[in-house]
Amino acid sequence: MAEREHVRVAVIGSGFGGLGAAVRLRREGITDFVVLERADSVGGTWRDNSYPGCACDVPSHLYSFSFAPNPDWPRTFSGQEHIRAYLEHVADVFGLRPHLRFGTEVTRMTWDTEKLRWDVETSSGSLSADIVVSATGPLSEPKVPDIPGLDSFPGKVFHSARWDHDYDLRGKRVAVVGTGASAIQIVPAVQPLVSKLTLFQRTPPWVMPRVDRDISDAERWMHRRLPLTSQLRRGLLWGIRELQVQAFTKHPGELGFIEKLALRNMGRAVKDPALRAKLTPDYRIGCKRILLSSTYYPALARPNVDVVASGLSEVRGSTVVAADGSEAEVDAIVFGTGFHVTDLPIAERVVGAEGRTLAESWKDGMRALRGATAAGFPNWMSIIGPNTGLGNSSMILMIESQLNYLADYVRQLDVLGGRAALDARPSAVRAWNHQVQQRMKRTVWNTGGCTSWYLDASGRNTTIWPGTTTEFRRATRRVDLAEYQVIRAAGEKTPARRTDATDATEVAV
Repeated sequence: MAEREHVRVAVIGSGFGGLGAAVRLRREGITDFVVLERADSVGGTWRDNSYPGCACDVPSHLYSFSFAPNPDWPRTFSGQEHIRAYLEHVADVFGLRPHLRFGTEVTRMTWDTEKLRWDVETSSGSLSADIVVSATGPLSEPKVPDIPGLDSFPGKVFHSARWDHDYDLRGKRVAVVGTGASAIQIVPAVQPLVSKLTLFQRTPPWVMPRVDRDISDAERWMHRRLPLTSQLRRGLLWGIRELQVQAFTKHPGELGFIEKLALRNMGRAVKDPALRAKLTPDYRIGCKRILLSSTYYPALARPNVDVVASGLSEVRGSTVVAADGSEAEVDAIVFGTGFHVTDLPIAERVVGAEGRTLAESWKDGMRALRGATAAGFPNWMSIIGPNTGLGNSSMILMIESQLNYLADYVRQLDVLGGRAALDARPSAVRAWNHQVQQRMKRTVWNTGGCTSWYLDASGRNTTIWPGTTTEFRRATRRVDLAEYQVIRAAGEKTPARRTDATDATEVAV
C-alpha cells in the first residue's frame, strides 16, 4: 500500500485567510505546506460572489494586507473583480502557486492520537499533516431558507453567491429575498434591467451613503513613488475606525446622531411616506451590519420596484407568497440570504481526539481560545474563528493578528522539539469566552434590539469581537503555553509540568 503524502501544515481555503497563512508560513521558513482549495482558482468569497454590483464596503487601502500594499486601487471602495485580481497577484508575488491544489475539497479530517497528526481526506486523495489551518471563512457556504413549494418553481432560482451569469434578467419579473449587504448592491444593479422587482424584506437595514470615487492618477502615482503615503492613508482609515468602535462596544446610546444622518439619507431619496415607513428600522443602528449605498434607496423609489415588508413564506407555481399574504408573479428568485456563519459546515468534517466532530463539540455554540483553537482538537487552528468578526472595520486586520498567533504556535512546537502537539485546555477556552461574552453584554450587537446573523440559534453572539483591533492584536501576539496541554508521542519524554490554566480565573482579553 502506498505511503500517504505527509506535510507539515495543511491550509484549507485560498481566500484572504488561506493566502495570508501561506505567506506567513513561508516567512517563518516553512515551505512544507499545501493549500487545499475546492474551486479552480484563489479568491474565496471574492471569487464566489460575482453578482452585479458586488463590491467591498471597507476602503480599498484598508482592505488589503499590510505586507502587500496595492498603490493602484482604482476606487476608494473596490469592486469584486479588483479584489479578486489583487489576491491572484498576492499568490504570484509571494510564490504560492506551487503550494496550491485546486479542485481539492476536504471531506474529512481525523486526528490520529498515536501518530500525532491529522489524516486529511479530500476529493482528490488523502494526505496527513502535523498542523491543519482552517481558512474556509464564515462566508463560504450560502444559506437558502427552506421555503415550501420552492422545488416546484418553474422559473430560475439562485443565491447571490452562486450567480447564474448565463441567465438574462432583462425584462423579467424578479423577486429578491433579503436586504443584507449583497441585496443592497444587487437591487440597484438589476432594477434598470427588469420589468418588475419585488423585494422581500423581513427587517429594514440601516443604510448610510457610500462615499465612493475614482482614485486619481496623481494619487496612484504618489502611492507608487512614495509608499509612505499609502501607509499614512491606511493608518488614517484604521485610526478613524478604532475611535468609532467605542460607540458600538461601550456607548451604544451615542449612536442616535448617526441614526439621524441615516434617516436624512433615506428622506432625500424616498418621498413616499408609506415606503419610508417600511424602510425605517426600529432598532439601534449598528445592531445589524450598517450598509453603505447611495443607490439603494433611489432604486427602491422607482415605479418598477415593490417592497414587501415581510419574508417569503411560500411558492405556488410562479407565484411567490409573503408572510403577510401578499403575492407576486415572478420569473426568477434571487436569494440574498447570507451564509452559514454560526454553524460552519466545515465543523462537521473535523473529528478530534475523542472521536467527536467539531460540530458536536460546538452544539451549544462555537467557542475557541483567542478565536483560533478548540479543546480536543490538537494542532488545529481556525482563521476567522469564533468571535473574530468586526462590525465596523477591516477583517484583514483581524486575519493578520491571527497569522501572528499561527506563527508563534508553530514556533512553540519547534521549541518543544520532537513529535508534539498543543491542545487548548477546556478551562482556558471557557475563561476566554466568558470574558468575551461579558464584554459583549453592553455592546450594540446585544443591546440594540435586533436579531442578526451575528447571533447563533441560542441568541449568543459567537461572531463579533467586542473590542478594538488593537486589543485583539495584543491578545494574539503570542501563544501562552499555560493555556495548552502539551501532548507527546508515546515513548517521548514529557516536559516539566507547566502552570495549568484551570487555576486561572482571568485570561487577558
